[in-house]
Amino acid sequence: MTRVPDVPGIITTEQVVRTAESIAAVQDDQGGVPWPEGHIDAWNHIECLMALTVAGLREEARKGYDWLVRHQRPDGSWPMKVRDGEPAEAAGESNHAAYIAVGVWHDLLVTGDEDFARSMWPVVARALDFVVGLQTARGEILWQRDAEGRPADYALLTGCSSIHQGLRCGALLAERLGDPQPDWELAADQLGHVIAGHPEAFADKSRFSMDWYYPVLGGAVRGDAAARRFDGEWDTFVVPGLGARCVSDQPWVTGAESCELVLALDAAGLRERALAVFADMQHLRHEDGSYWTGWQFVNQRHFPNERSGYTAAAVVLAADALARATPGSGIFRDAGGREARITGECGCERARA
Repeated sequence: MTRVPDVPGIITTEQVVRTAESIAAVQDDQGGVPWPEGHIDAWNHIECLMALTVAGLREEARKGYDWLVRHQRPDGSWPMKVRDGEPAEAAGESNHAAYIAVGVWHDLLVTGDEDFARSMWPVVARALDFVVGLQTARGEILWQRDAEGRPADYALLTGCSSIHQGLRCGALLAERLGDPQPDWELAADQLGHVIAGHPEAFADKSRFSMDWYYPVLGGAVRGDAAARRFDGEWDTFVVPGLGARCVSDQPWVTGAESCELVLALDAAGLRERALAVFADMQHLRHEDGSYWTGWQFVNQRHFPNERSGYTAAAVVLAADALARATPGSGIFRDAGGREARITGECGCERARA
């Protein structure tokens, strides 16, 4: 049986289980895990399923994957938002679609259930084909198709960084199941190069901390470049004793961003920093095991006044990464580490060479 994580001095196994149970408590009858506002999006839903899997709540996780099967559209995407079983926002986001590969690969690593992975393979394949269909010649992936099928005219750095991990996980899953997908591997190579070396390819969202750490979290930036990236904006986004800001210009730390930063630091080999941030954000823990979404540290109030399933999920995944507890604990560490094959379309010196 897979060990449920604990991080000594910070969070116990029992506390991790209670946090996962707080996710299951908000899961609806159809298997969806909603935001506090009531809508469901595929990316945060999948993150919650991964946390349920880590904590051994397999039945609840599988119910959530059934929800994804039912709501996937023929083009491989999911509605941006689903409410009461119906699309509330019909556009399909590329990073939402890509994350199914991370979830299914994670489930296979943790549970070893190849039959389940095979049953989900058509869902993953459709989703990643949708994603690759939004890649530009240079390599970035446009952030959505609207309800009429028209692609967006720009890409997002955070979304593309998550997609990079999705394509890597999809390629690994394809190899395991005997259906290699070299087009996904090439798409990931080109995307990773653009993320690491071409900031001009993305809309400017630099006030968001996710644009700071996600290139590391998704595996496109590693080694010395990752360390320099963290050092460059550390004082901008990290509040000692509290965690990570959501945006640079507001006195607001958030649990999900803090724990994703923990995962990124761990992936970059910066374990002591990761442990410190994870310890700092525990002030957001509620007595029932759930986590407040954020804390406004000037007003000294929780903001928004809610406890979110996706925040709890990020806590569980961060605990697993730090504890090395399950066979899926390295899914963020393992997202990088390969030399990218690139074309000359980006126009840079390396590509010309």
